[in-house]
Amino acid sequence: MTVPLVSWHPFALRHGRHVVLAVPWFWLLLFFAVPFFILLRISVTDMGEGLDPFAPLIETRDGLVLLHLKLANYLSLWQDADTGDWLQTLYTESYVLSLKYALWTTLLCLFFGYPFAYFLARSPASVRPLLLLMVMLPFWTSFLLRVYAWKGLLTEQGIINHLMMAVGLINEPLQLLYNDVSMLVGMTYVYLPFMVLPLYANLVKLDGRLLEASQDLGATPWQTFWLVTVPLSRSGIVAGSMLVFIPCLGEFVIPSLLGGAENLMIGRVVWDEMFSSNNWPRACALAIVMIVCVVMPLAWYNQRVTRKTEMEMRT
Repeated sequence: MTVPLVSWHPFALRHGRHVVLAVPWFWLLLFFAVPFFILLRISVTDMGEGLDPFAPLIETRDGLVLLHLKLANYLSLWQDADTGDWLQTLYTESYVLSLKYALWTTLLCLFFGYPFAYFLARSPASVRPLLLLMVMLPFWTSFLLRVYAWKGLLTEQGIINHLMMAVGLINEPLQLLYNDVSMLVGMTYVYLPFMVLPLYANLVKLDGRLLEASQDLGATPWQTFWLVTVPLSRSGIVAGSMLVFIPCLGEFVIPSLLGGAENLMIGRVVWDEMFSSNNWPRACALAIVMIVCVVMPLAWYNQRVTRKTEMEMRT
């Protein structure tokens, strides 16, 4: 039976906004909040008592209230069990190493991505779709295959070493694989589009009259770039940096294929604890700490932007 338009239109006007807002909230609740709390529950579980994430945390026995929380899973991340030294564990070293690689990858993506995004935004409108297609083309290929391709390029018998030997730059193959070079090359290549696209979306909306005004006032091209273009594209820089930094922090595939034994990032440590050592509580504790390290700066930045926007609206 066909429902008349008049019968549901008032309902849509009254409740349409709530329905639209409920969809993303339901998505976040189902695929982020629920798994997060399950991880949090397992992270304070004693392996000897099983891994039931729905077991009660509070129990009353003989008039006493017992709280079943094993915080040693978190304590062991920061304190060495043998020496008792703080911040001298494999896990803290993995966190620091992950932060270092994520930061360097973000800086490299910004260094290579900003000029390309600027060129893309200033190119004729007729060729922009083709250039955007070139940026998004790698997404049409399997992530794993692209990483394996770099493994073939960087090996001692790979194309890069053969080309450098052919032109006389080197006399013998270089060790380009399983080190910092291969890690940064692979991660920069994979995450570069995540930097280019937000920057392009910001730069393409830049008012060209501001650049002309800067030049009319006597500014050099470099002064115009640093004093006008970069400040106005700050939101794109921040968005691209977060899109690169956050997934790089927990990267697992690239360190496993292109990194060596010393390139032990936190994603690989979580995998080893979960599947090799079968220590699910510690693996979940590692994941919870990593999530907190990412969410807290994002929450601080979001609060700062919101406060700044409110102050600008008041003035």
